[in-house]
Amino acid sequence: MPKRERSEKLFEEAKLYFPGGVNSPVRAFRSVGGTPLFIKKGKGSHIWDEDDNKYIDYCCSWGPLILGHANANVVKKLKDTIDEGTSFGAPTALENELAALILKNNSYIEKLRFVSSGTEAVMSAIRLARGYTGRTKIVKFDGCYHGHADSLLVKAGSGLATFGLSSSAGIPEAFAKETIVLPLNDEDALRKTFDFHKKDIACVIIEPVPANNGLLLQSRPFLEFLADICAANGAMLIFDEVISGFRLGFTGATGYYNINPDIITFGKVIGGGLPVGAYGAKAGVMKRISPDGDVYQAGTLSGNPVAMAGGIAQLTECLKKGFYEELERKTKNLVEGIMKDIKADAPFRIFHIGSIFWPAFTSRKTISASSEIDPASMDKFKILHAELLNRGIYLGPSGYEVGFVSSAHSDEDINTTIKAFKEALAIALK
Repeated sequence: MPKRERSEKLFEEAKLYFPGGVNSPVRAFRSVGGTPLFIKKGKGSHIWDEDDNKYIDYCCSWGPLILGHANANVVKKLKDTIDEGTSFGAPTALENELAALILKNNSYIEKLRFVSSGTEAVMSAIRLARGYTGRTKIVKFDGCYHGHADSLLVKAGSGLATFGLSSSAGIPEAFAKETIVLPLNDEDALRKTFDFHKKDIACVIIEPVPANNGLLLQSRPFLEFLADICAANGAMLIFDEVISGFRLGFTGATGYYNINPDIITFGKVIGGGLPVGAYGAKAGVMKRISPDGDVYQAGTLSGNPVAMAGGIAQLTECLKKGFYEELERKTKNLVEGIMKDIKADAPFRIFHIGSIFWPAFTSRKTISASSEIDPASMDKFKILHAELLNRGIYLGPSGYEVGFVSSAHSDEDINTTIKAFKEALAIALK
């Protein structure tokens, strides 16, 4: 087993400074056990921890590093920008450049607003939907995560016509009552909800590719149904593409399924590894945002020049011919290579779309709702995760999290990973 003495020491120190020793809960490794790895550096497809152990990285900072770590073009653009200053709280040409790059290659939106995180993008999109419709209630789906804003940290109530319940302390009951939580892929539940709350629902929000609680792939007809029922009832449809945006293709899941929501939220990839988010829509909707309209939203670091520079460099690479096809090829090779010798009745599958994949200990051929995930299967993932770390493969430290393939992953990396996975699975499936 690789030595992790430095990480262990740093974690003990971190507990003196931060709740649980971390600044984001999943990093604490509580789902998989052991000590969190403290990462010292990354290059290409690899990361190194503070004990100088080297790993092939499939977490990719939870998705944004679609070019891998420290991509030369991104680093150069960042350095050139930092030399001129890091923040001004004023407009810069870099904001225009990144916005033009996105809008000229995404026909589903006409204007956007940059913010500093995916959570902020979703929070702002919901405020826009409420302001645009004059309604207050929102519908979300069990198994979709949209950040830690109060109205979104809500779990399902006891029935279809009931409101949500807070899933975190510190959220007033009144906030939770403005959110209705429904099961995924259930058209009848949404029909009944609109029948009951027709005049009150401002928006329906969904990850079109739910990837925060497993990879819960939805059918195209269900996503089309969402668009149709929202339009019929005067509600807005929000696609949360913080993860899927620029991952399945430059136009994300919206383009993949060719379904036009009213508002789209972005994050992750558009910052090149820097903190960033955005939300966009047609011009007629976005004109309601201040200073043009009456829906207020602001941010000192919105459109931060360093984040804009990272996004410009990264998205320019993503637009190159064959970029997404090559990512998908590598991902398919990874999945098929791992599954090649797995017995058909073995309780293990890898679900994937584009360059996103999710290893799951299940016998199901499809999983489209969080209720279909067996919590007991996470015991096997815990073993898998530990054995992969011992073999130099880094996945996110939770069996509910997805993995990502970057353009920096080589065929050699894929083959090394396949071998390591087979060895680790042999132990986890005992």
